[in-house]
Amino acid sequence: MARRRYELSDREWAIIEPLLPNKPRGVPRVDDRRVLNGIMWRFRSGAPWAEIPERYGPPTTCYNRFVRWRKAGVWDRLLAAVSAGFNGELVMIDSTCVRVHQHGATAKRGDPSDHGMGRSRGGLTTKLHALVDADGRPVGLRLTGGQVHDACEAEALIEGIPEGATLLGDKGYDSNAIREAAAARNVWANIPNRSNRKQRYGFSSWLYRQRNLVERFFSRIKQFRGIATRYDKYAENYLAAVKLICTRLWCAA
Repeated sequence: MARRRYELSDREWAIIEPLLPNKPRGVPRVDDRRVLNGIMWRFRSGAPWAEIPERYGPPTTCYNRFVRWRKAGVWDRLLAAVSAGFNGELVMIDSTCVRVHQHGATAKRGDPSDHGMGRSRGGLTTKLHALVDADGRPVGLRLTGGQVHDACEAEALIEGIPEGATLLGDKGYDSNAIREAAAARNVWANIPNRSNRKQRYGFSSWLYRQRNLVERFFSRIKQFRGIATRYDKYAENYLAAVKLICTRLWCAA
């Protein structure tokens, strides 16, 4: 049977397979590649886990392995491994809002955790903050409620930028705290000045043209319906899904 376009290619599998947990003993389990393709199908289609086709194994197996590997840090290690050699001379920062589907907004009344959901004029939303390299590949991700300002997660993302790099961001990141955090790492923040800023900073409009790469990154991951709309109740599961898709982008680069 021909490989479906959302399934892992042989090249992608050759990169991912050595990084997955190995279980040499015990009851034989469903093949990892088969299960991963089922997980990919779920996020590509945005369908419920229970509707994963039988060719990928039992839906409960796909869901349980996805969650178990998330708790074990597998998705974090995958993304860290494939992005270790990223191009850090030029990086872009931005965020995007994602609508939360009613199936994801199922927290019990009185639950102290917001699960990364915020209420705004558009209803419940989640905001994904990202840092991408000069090739538009993700190197840093953060998740908050949709009402959180872009600048709130900037300093945490800046910590992952190598020294001597150039950071591109829009006016939403023009704050003294962000510029100072960047300067502390010897990073030049090429951010346009707000109209009401008294102290003006140098800005290159030519370099700023490259910032579209982060917008194109968001466009690529939102081709997966399970990413463009959040159906997952738990922020950890949704962020793990984003990291899995980002790992695939790196493998395809």
